[in-house]
Amino acid sequence: MLIASLDVQLSVADTAYRQIREDVLFGRLKPGQRLKLDRLRAEYGTSVSTLREILNRLASEGLVVAEGQKGFEVAPVSVADLKEVAEMRLFLEHHALELSFAKGDLEWEGRVVAAHHKLARIEQCLLTGENADPAEWKRYDWEFHHSLVSACGSAELLDIHAGVYDKYLRYQMVVGIFRGDVAAREHADLLAAALARRTGEAKAILATHIRACVDAIEAREVLPPARVAA
Repeated sequence: MLIASLDVQLSVADTAYRQIREDVLFGRLKPGQRLKLDRLRAEYGTSVSTLREILNRLASEGLVVAEGQKGFEVAPVSVADLKEVAEMRLFLEHHALELSFAKGDLEWEGRVVAAHHKLARIEQCLLTGENADPAEWKRYDWEFHHSLVSACGSAELLDIHAGVYDKYLRYQMVVGIFRGDVAAREHADLLAAALARRTGEAKAILATHIRACVDAIEAREVLPPARVAA
């Protein structure tokens, strides 16, 4: 009975962690928002002690700021931080792309093609004005970019890349940026370069893809230029 109870507690805690993390990434919990434990307890259905553990875990990921005795708040955003995150993503993804292109086999090619197909379909929905869930769009975007590097052979590299990608994703969701047909064409060009193993071309496309998104976000002028200390 004790073991079963513990399993339930772990499941509730894990579910709450994933939900709070997703709410931060997709901007439902706003940058700089104070995270009041009593309110979160009611909203996510878990205890204050579990919430503290979850928020400390998110703080270690850079998504939440722990303020000592003052509690927690969602990590703030800034243009400077965005550029740093984007360049880190590019650095990691370039290295992983090179390894993945060298090691990728037919199964890898199948994953890449399938992931691009799903992404292209939802991008077409966005381009034609059809209803499309932003969370679904970003899930397929992640699946495509992850598939490109999935044959790199390093679980540690993939794990670090996933964490940096999520920080980059948060900026896209907070600002609400989709660059339309240009971004869709860049994804198609990445697919072609991957299947032909044109590593240099793929790196150049990826650099344009990421940096153009940063420029588009900065052009909105909705982010502070420098990160404000909590």
